[in-house]
Amino acid sequence: GALRIHREFQEQGLACGKHRIARLMRLEGLRSVHRRKYRPQTTNSKHDHAISPNLLEQDFQASAVNQKWGCDISYVPTAEGWLYLAIVMDLYSRKIVGHVTGKSLHAELCSRALKQACLRRRPPKELIHHSDRGVQYASLEYRKLLQQQNFVQSMSRKGNCYDNAMVESFFHTLKVELTHRQKYATRTEAEEDINQYIAGFYNSKRKHSSLDYRSPNQYENLISLAA
Repeated sequence: GALRIHREFQEQGLACGKHRIARLMRLEGLRSVHRRKYRPQTTNSKHDHAISPNLLEQDFQASAVNQKWGCDISYVPTAEGWLYLAIVMDLYSRKIVGHVTGKSLHAELCSRALKQACLRRRPPKELIHHSDRGVQYASLEYRKLLQQQNFVQSMSRKGNCYDNAMVESFFHTLKVELTHRQKYATRTEAEEDINQYIAGFYNSKRKHSSLDYRSPNQYENLISLAA
């Protein structure tokens, strides 16, 4: 909205008050894109695998990177069928540190996203990995991967989307700002668009009010400058 635009103008050295920006937006009939309700059913919690306790209890705050990661799956429609997207978010900066797309909801999709995140970040032991109770995250294959990394697994309560709210928020943002505005002919087309959005905009440029109107990359860079 107006506050985000005001912060952008400040960084570009442009003098313009936030109240003026808001007034001009009203005059031009401009407003920020509102989220519409959309909750894809990607979670199958009817399985015989063990359920891990909820260690976060909706406390998404972290004092540094690689302390708490949130993971989830969503999907995007294309003319060829659904394209599934598995992500890994660092809850400290909201940065997407791993994301993989595929044609199915198999556990291998989530495993690939986690492996990608681990290669990029080289996280320490005892990192808290939080997800829903879906069979993909509860499977023996996925738990083995977590054990290899010495991560601590945490899971949301049954049917409580607020327990993984920050990751859910990203999916809403992705759909409102990108995929709800497009009609993809192929999965490849959707995949390329999502990759560009995450790497070229969301992580590097999109400002978050919770990060003092910085992008995830900018917020993490503050650590490097302070070190």
